[in-house]
Amino acid sequence: MRLLHTSDWHLGQSLHNFERTYEHQCFLDWLLDAIVAEQADALLIAGDVFDNANPSSASQRQLYHFLQQARVRAPQLDLIVIAGNHDSPGRLEAPGPLLEAHGTRVIGNVPRGAEGSIDVERLVLPLTGKSGAVEAWCLAIPFLRPGDVPRPASAAEPAPEPAPDPYLAGIALLYQQAFAVAQARRQPGQAIVAMGHCHMVDGQMSNDSERRIVIGGTEMLPAGIFDPSIAYAALGHLHLAQSVGKQERIRYCGSPIPLSFAEVGYRHQILRIDLDAGTGAAAEVVPIHVPRAVELMRVPATPAPLEQVLEQLAALPGESGLPPEAHPFLEVRVLLDAPQPGMRARVEAALEGKPVRLAKIETSTPKRMPSLDDAALTLDQLGKLQPDDIFKRLYRQRFGNEAPAEQLSAFAELMLPGA
Repeated sequence: MRLLHTSDWHLGQSLHNFERTYEHQCFLDWLLDAIVAEQADALLIAGDVFDNANPSSASQRQLYHFLQQARVRAPQLDLIVIAGNHDSPGRLEAPGPLLEAHGTRVIGNVPRGAEGSIDVERLVLPLTGKSGAVEAWCLAIPFLRPGDVPRPASAAEPAPEPAPDPYLAGIALLYQQAFAVAQARRQPGQAIVAMGHCHMVDGQMSNDSERRIVIGGTEMLPAGIFDPSIAYAALGHLHLAQSVGKQERIRYCGSPIPLSFAEVGYRHQILRIDLDAGTGAAAEVVPIHVPRAVELMRVPATPAPLEQVLEQLAALPGESGLPPEAHPFLEVRVLLDAPQPGMRARVEAALEGKPVRLAKIETSTPKRMPSLDDAALTLDQLGKLQPDDIFKRLYRQRFGNEAPAEQLSAFAELMLPGA
């Protein structure tokens, strides 16, 4: 049986106010082709389908058009979607009955019975192979909030020190309960796979674009929450493709497009998982790299003084033959040793006629050793500081040298009464 694992589409995301519909559509069109080319039996989408809980109508149309096309082009495809921390669980699964009639099952919320207890049975979904027979079971666990997890039963004896975090313990218990259901249902040769949207221990994150999952001071889950008998765990949330705890069977596929300039060097991909029909184990996990529809550029590669940066920008090619929506996004990186009034206008002038989209100007200052002036001040010392003293200290801290006379004069003028 062949699975494809993808996550973190973030439909509707913008990059420094540039919308990215074109890039997302290129990925979705490519994914449809990949489903057919790889002869996939199932597609697992591990959360953060949308970039926010209130997606635009255009973003929702993109999703539903993709799901409709996937059904047309691969009629036997099983498609499972779970909610991520960016998604609205209720909004994501609202059209569930319609989607399920066309082969897509969506788990946004943790389902509960009439009495309020978690209906674990509904989190365990069958996956069928090309013959139409069930060949695997999927633990489809969405992003879990504190109210979503079961409370472990109180132990008869005192808990060891330190006591386990109730949130982590609840997540582990829910996976154990779902795994027990799958074990009871599985037949010889059938695999068990898991889905989750979470931050695992030692997972590498992109600080510029990933929303931290912090609940009760805890966010990272151990790989041990997945029973050793689980053939594969398809995870979402972290944008860098990576395995967890050096276990190839527990994987983040990463985001399909770079969602910030911090991800410019990522190799974006989906993952293909082949399950062994005899043992139910993952026989092979293979990355399939996603072509980048729009490049992200950083000029220069490392921050440089403004004059050098302007020279490099002026040297960029003037023609590319690409349509405007495919023009690269550009981050300009400037090293400052003093304020540069009018810097953006000069950068924009250097880019006149260039087939790029200026998304960001990133400024930095030369690294320097901390000095005695950076030491913390007492309350008495703070009380004696005058506004111009604070300005001088901040300027020295920011640029590593003394404020020039014209800057001090301008600041003094601003501080005049009635200025």
